[in-house]
Amino acid sequence: MTDTPARLLNLLSLLQIPREWPGSELADRLEVSPRTIRRDIERLRDLGYPVEATRGAIGGYRLVAGAAMPPLLLDDEEAVAIAVGLRAAAGNAVEGIEEASVRALAKLVQVLPARLRHRVGSLSAATVQLPMGGGPRIDPEILTLLATATAGHERLRFAYRAADGSDTRRLVEPHRLVAAGRRWYLVAYDNDRDDWRIFRVDRLSEPVATGSRAAPRELPAEDAAAFVAAKFANRFPGHQAVVTLHAPADRLPPYLGELEPIDDASCRLRTRADSLEWLAVRLATLGCEFEVHEPPQLADTLRALAGRLTRAAGG
Repeated sequence: MTDTPARLLNLLSLLQIPREWPGSELADRLEVSPRTIRRDIERLRDLGYPVEATRGAIGGYRLVAGAAMPPLLLDDEEAVAIAVGLRAAAGNAVEGIEEASVRALAKLVQVLPARLRHRVGSLSAATVQLPMGGGPRIDPEILTLLATATAGHERLRFAYRAADGSDTRRLVEPHRLVAAGRRWYLVAYDNDRDDWRIFRVDRLSEPVATGSRAAPRELPAEDAAAFVAAKFANRFPGHQAVVTLHAPADRLPPYLGELEPIDDASCRLRTRADSLEWLAVRLATLGCEFEVHEPPQLADTLRALAGRLTRAAGG
């Protein structure tokens, strides 16, 4: 193999298989001399790939973890497997990786050859996932298009059905996708209304990237998640609650609300909920003792819940 760039890519592909590669085996695979392999290893190191060499009878070369993740080389089967896995993660809204899954899927789909896109599409069309929990199903194709347009600051057109059932056409500058439970929201600047808007992705259809790019705008909030949370808080005030939890703050899930440590064994929780019944159940399942400070209606709800549970248990 005399083409140096092609040989380096093939060498890198072999090294990304997690094993120790003797120099002689690499030389046989690439049909070059061991000396050429040594030079190519140095070239990869110069490019930032951390290749470790070991001496001895079983020594060789291995690609190890470095300060940054180098570009990956995937064969067809690996690329299809990753694309299908990312689609599943995006569709099921796994906590903490939803938006990252969509961003990664958008990058991967952009560079997939046509034959592999067809295979990914066929697998997705032939597969039905068991829904985990409530919430609308979102087409990963739409999420991918929205993520790609957002990353490229590209204007979007789409049809949108509002909560009252009215249908409109929108031209927007997408800013960020926000995953909230099993719902997805697009935060975007609405060009026709000259203002920021939040769109539920499950009510959005026929999205088209216009090819027209716009300079990024400054969102009137700390970030997109804070913007969505503030809008919902104003629209649905709900119930504000203050509770002392007898558990360390760092051992409690952060989605509960604002956790303020009191000491090593307790903390103060300030949270908000649309339903006192739902908040009572959430507190009861934390697995720790707690006291309610406000609102007083929450204590009444907990007493009613405790009575139902006692009766159900035959007490």
